[in-house]
Order: sequence, then C-alpha cells, then structure tokens
Amino acid sequence: GRAAEVLGDLATATRVAILVPGVDSTLADFDRGLGGVPRRAPGVQARALHDLLAKRDPHTAVIAWLGYDPPEGLGPAAATEGRARTGAAALTAFVRRLPQRHITLIGHSYGSVVAGLAAKDLPEIGDVVTLGAPGMGVDQAGDLGGAHVWSALAPTDWIRRIPQVRLLGLGLGRRPSSPGFGSSALPTDGVAGHDFYLVPGSSTLWAVADVVLTSGPRHEMPGRVS
Repeated sequence: GRAAEVLGDLATATRVAILVPGVDSTLADFDRGLGGVPRRAPGVQARALHDLLAKRDPHTAVIAWLGYDPPEGLGPAAATEGRARTGAAALTAFVRRLPQRHITLIGHSYGSVVAGLAAKDLPEIGDVVTLGAPGMGVDQAGDLGGAHVWSALAPTDWIRRIPQVRLLGLGLGRRPSSPGFGSSALPTDGVAGHDFYLVPGSSTLWAVADVVLTSGPRHEMPGRVS
C-alpha cells in the first residue's frame, strides 16, 4: 500500500517537510508502528515534528510519505539501492507536483537512501536530513546537486554495524555521518536507539525543526525560549 499523510495546511504552508520511512514500513503499520510500537510509525513521527513546528510557525506542513515499497527485513533488498531508486523516482514526481515551497527531505534509515537519490534530481531541495542512515546512494554530499546534508547517528544506533561498502551493486556506500562525507552533524542527546530520533523531547527532533524553519539548527532544547 501507499500513503501520504499531510499534517498542516499545504495551501498556506511556506515550509514543508517530507518524512520518508525505511525498512519494514507498511501501510498497516503507518499510524500504529511496527510491532505496535508508536514511535516506529511514520504518522506518529511526522505528528511529533509538526506539533513542534506549529508552535513556532503556523505556516508549516509535514508529510509522512510512504510512496514506495520499502525492503522487508535486513535481507538482500535492504542492502541494495533497487527499492530506493524506484522510491526516489516516485518521490521526485511527488515533490514536483507540490506548489513551490521551501521543502526539506527527511529520511529515516533506508529512507535516507531514497531521499538522497531523489535530491540529485531536485535542485529545488535545499536541505536533506538523515536519521540513522546506512548510506545515501552517493559517496559525498557534493553529489546531491547542492543540497545541504544534515545527519544524526546516535551512539547506540545498531545501523553503525552495517559495513560502508558498495561492490557489484551490493551495499549503500558511505554513511552521511562518516568523516569526509560533507554533512553537518545534528545532536543526538536523548536518542536511545534507531527508532528514537523523532521522539518528543529528543535534541534531534528540536534540531530537525530548526533545519526545516531556518535551514540550520540552533540546538534548542525543551524549556529554552526561542
């Protein structure tokens, strides 16, 4: 199944964030989360981001976008770019149908590969945020057509154990958080693992909101005055 859930008013939004989920995301779990865990649900993650954005700027919208068929589990499909390339083509077409807005792509896990490959063909995208990314389908940020890459990779994220290789079509290349890739690091305080980046209260969630609103994090934390 496919889904695109919009939070906010696209007709009046001047800034739009598109969240692309990763492996094992399905329509059945879109709003309840894999295994019934809400923090894993694209709809719940997008809602947490929009709730934070709307408090600072009502003219924002967040789209939880499941417009492709993510790999199931950590099998061969998750270690190759095939599903990501198909997803990137669909995401590119989706973005081009939107009214002209300041658009930020946010990829979680394998969704970062989809977002990266799409950004190569979308020069209007100024920022790409990766959360727990295994790779982006490119070897450096400069291969993304000018988009600024922001990366968050928590110390406890298991994605760190995936080898950074690309050989004979297998592998997703360098992680955007690796030295020399050319990304800007986002804080990960309060992020307990791979599925916790957009949990309310995490520093990553606040920093992502900064990127969407200002194209740069101020590392605001809960309780601080904007």
